[in-house]
Amino acid sequence: MTEPRDELRRPTERMPRVNEPVVEEVVERDDTYRKARTVYAVCAVIDIVCWTFAIVLLVHIFLVVADANAANGFFQFVSGWASGITLGLDGLFSPASPKVAVLLNEGLAAVLWLLIGALLTNLITRLALPVDHRRAWYRRTTPVR
Repeated sequence: MTEPRDELRRPTERMPRVNEPVVEEVVERDDTYRKARTVYAVCAVIDIVCWTFAIVLLVHIFLVVADANAANGFFQFVSGWASGITLGLDGLFSPASPKVAVLLNEGLAAVLWLLIGALLTNLITRLALPVDHRRAWYRRTTPVR
């Protein structure tokens, strides 16, 4: 019985012959890739925090407008979080209806959290990343004639 050849057993890699020199390749570290990954991770954390704050405020608005039971544990939990992240906008608007006041004050705070997150991530990527690693929102290309 004949032995199978190396090429048939392992088609993706070839074993070096006895007298064939082995070539070693030196790979340089790509610091810009690591830096870009770190910046993207920081921006993702900022986005998650800002979106979480905005969602908590929107849930509180919904619970207040829908006349949820204020003695409920979930309502108190969300209300406690919402009071801590309103950015000092609790009494900015004071209409006659308390529901409208919560809608306006906390709605504005939720929008501000989303704007803060967008501005921070945009500023961080513009300052910390090279041009070729930045997000491109719009690129216009023209055909070469």
